[in-house]
Amino acid sequence: MYFDEHNEGDYRIYAGALESPAGDGFMAAVVVNRIQGAGRAPREAFRDERIAGGHRWASAEEALAYAVNRARQLIRTRAACLAC
Repeated sequence: MYFDEHNEGDYRIYAGALESPAGDGFMAAVVVNRIQGAGRAPREAFRDERIAGGHRWASAEEALAYAVNRARQLIRTRAACLAC
C-alpha cells in the first residue's frame, strides 16, 4: 500500500494506491478532509475507496496521481458550487 498527502486550500487530500488482490495493478482510493478553524477537528468531505470502479493502474504512482487529481477536481467543483 502506498500513500500520498496534499493540501489544497481548505482541504487535506489523503490518497492511496492499493495492490489489486489479483496482482494485476493498483487501485486508487482517496479521502478528502475539510480543515476547520484552529482547535477544531477536520471533517471528512469525500471518500472513495474504489475510484473509477476499481480500475487498475500499472503503477502505484499512476494510481496516486489519478486519486489526487480527482480529489482536486471535486474540491474545485464544490468550491464553485458554494460561490453560486
